[in-house]
Amino acid sequence: MDEKIKTTGGKCPVMHDGHTSSGKSNMSWWPNALNFDILHQHDIKSNPMSADFNYREELKKLDVAALKADLHALMTDSQDWWPADWGHYGGLMIRMSWHAAGSYRMADGRGGAGTGNQRFAPLSSWPDNVNLDKARRLLWPIKKKYGNKISWADLIVLAGTIAYESMGLKTYGFAFGREDIWHPETDTYWGSEDEWLGATRYDEDGDDRTSLENPLAAVQMGLIYVNPEGVGGNPDPLRTAHDVRETFARMAMDDEETVALTAGGHTVGKCHGNGDAGDLGPDPEGAPLEDQGLGWINKKGRGIGRNTVTSGIEGAWTTHPTKFDGGYFDMLFGHEWELKKSPAGAWQWEPADIAEEDKPVDVEDPSIRYNPIMTDADMAMIKDPAYRKISERFRADPDYFRETFARAWFKLTHRDMGPRVRYVGPDVPQEDLIWQDPIPAGSTGYDVDAVKDKIAASDLSVAELVSTAWDSARTYRGSDMRGGANGARIRLAPQKDWAGNEPERLAKALKVYEAIAAETGASVADVIVLGGSVGIERAAKAAGRDVSVPFTPGRGDATDEMTDAASFDVLEPIHDGYRNWLKEDYNVSPEELLLDRTQLMGLTAHEMTVLIAGMRAMGTNHGGTKHGVFTDREGALTNDFFVNVTDMAYTWKPKGENLYDVVERATGAVKWTATRIDLVIGSNAILRAFAELYAQDDGAEKFTTDFVKAWVKVMNADRFDLK
Repeated sequence: MDEKIKTTGGKCPVMHDGHTSSGKSNMSWWPNALNFDILHQHDIKSNPMSADFNYREELKKLDVAALKADLHALMTDSQDWWPADWGHYGGLMIRMSWHAAGSYRMADGRGGAGTGNQRFAPLSSWPDNVNLDKARRLLWPIKKKYGNKISWADLIVLAGTIAYESMGLKTYGFAFGREDIWHPETDTYWGSEDEWLGATRYDEDGDDRTSLENPLAAVQMGLIYVNPEGVGGNPDPLRTAHDVRETFARMAMDDEETVALTAGGHTVGKCHGNGDAGDLGPDPEGAPLEDQGLGWINKKGRGIGRNTVTSGIEGAWTTHPTKFDGGYFDMLFGHEWELKKSPAGAWQWEPADIAEEDKPVDVEDPSIRYNPIMTDADMAMIKDPAYRKISERFRADPDYFRETFARAWFKLTHRDMGPRVRYVGPDVPQEDLIWQDPIPAGSTGYDVDAVKDKIAASDLSVAELVSTAWDSARTYRGSDMRGGANGARIRLAPQKDWAGNEPERLAKALKVYEAIAAETGASVADVIVLGGSVGIERAAKAAGRDVSVPFTPGRGDATDEMTDAASFDVLEPIHDGYRNWLKEDYNVSPEELLLDRTQLMGLTAHEMTVLIAGMRAMGTNHGGTKHGVFTDREGALTNDFFVNVTDMAYTWKPKGENLYDVVERATGAVKWTATRIDLVIGSNAILRAFAELYAQDDGAEKFTTDFVKAWVKVMNADRFDLK
């Protein structure tokens, strides 16, 4: 034993960073392997709360009035270690809330303030989030006081809302209900760049910037929105206007909301660039232990107060940066602006001529005044014709501007929370807003068995019953709680016309379901889901098993008036590995697309596997293709897919980019055809382990049980009234 210790050469005998002792992870050795980490995000092992912890129950114990009073007091309780500008932390707290919420992107619903993910890398250490670690640390005494009755996610957003109230804005409202995560979302795709502020998201960098990479919303790695100095750091307000319009649209904001948010955000607070950015230490993730989670510390100079460096731009936008007033538009329209360099070397716009009394005062010494500033994005508000027209209206009608901004701020900070039924607290607005995807309450008083009997008596096949229910529910995204079967929006535009929903087949099923709903008093949404239950029960019986698919009534039917059709375009499926369909060929492999969709639906790897097998067995492939239907009993809920995908009596032979023949070894005859999604079940070691479990001679019953559980999970994913 002693000899072994001596021959280690002093090397540490434990693993580092989750790697093997060789220093490389599995993904480093095999970079093309399928990475299942995205399906393991927020595993219960990373959550320190007990299984019976219920945040919504804890919220009932929260003294909201006392919490808000403490936040109001915090705004003007300046600390020596990080002094408040003009004695008010409003600007800092707003920026913290804004940058938490502003990471949301509509394309896949990821990002946003709904999970408190700003506490973790990479967001905690993005260049655009410099010094927001200080804002969260200032909030710690309040979080400590109220404990589990308030999540970090809620507190971060509430702090910015209270900051606006403290500076004179009548806010639109606030909702609690955001639950914290306890581990970084390291597998969320934030861009392919390998350096901060890299600019590779546009195919062209000329005047026609129309191809920002999906699903991203920010124009550069590490930014929330756009480069404040201009496109690529080169001032040009009209080019910047293009980037502003696109990135805000990808956060579901129109032009009026964009101008309101830009103006309302810059009516208060300031930019910080009064020093050398090179003097800042590493970000929080790279900082030494003694800095205790704080980053960007200036250890060469004062680095606080008037010497703070954040964006590199230096100055306030308005004369009174701690008051929510109309000063932004008065300043913007009231002067000619010229390009200057900040003390940190950043481009900024300053007035060519301004009266001394109209200049904002120094953050520490009110006897000193400095020029106000504008970013390139601010200049876009008067240089872009559409933005200028809106800005002029806001300047002429300050009350309208205040109301529009208050609503836009509410939307910005609540967009990723899902429907209003998830909102908690005394300040929840009673108005149903169309971006909340409202759904009326559904009936629970009808005879469920009678509905099922009518469905069973129809001429709809197992595949039609199951496929329609699946297509209705598969749109659900746990990222922002949008989509799902509740509301039956599959019968409305745009969903009824999506290629992935097979409009002709869908119309046939809906005609049957709408008639049954009218006869029984059930909602169409409930009938669609019940149709899936009938199909599965019929398929299980054909396999020799009697099952009852659990069902809870109460879904409602949305109307066209309740549906922002344009915003639902982003939910359109362009692939569905569960129904073996790709709209077209993509640079990303079908199996990677499958994992992304599976994570959004909140499914685990084994739930994904069992659902694919069951869907294949029941013949639910898009367009009725036979790829992956490894059974001679199509329509029966059997484990045949697993039995045959693991059977060494067959070989797999490529037939095209995404097509394979399954060939009998003994005869050389083609038995079945398959796609990459089918192939990966037997190829990937993790998925094959699941397949072997269900293919065992004693695996059929477990397969059926697990399939039904996973199916019900998908059907109820958007039933927040059951959670």
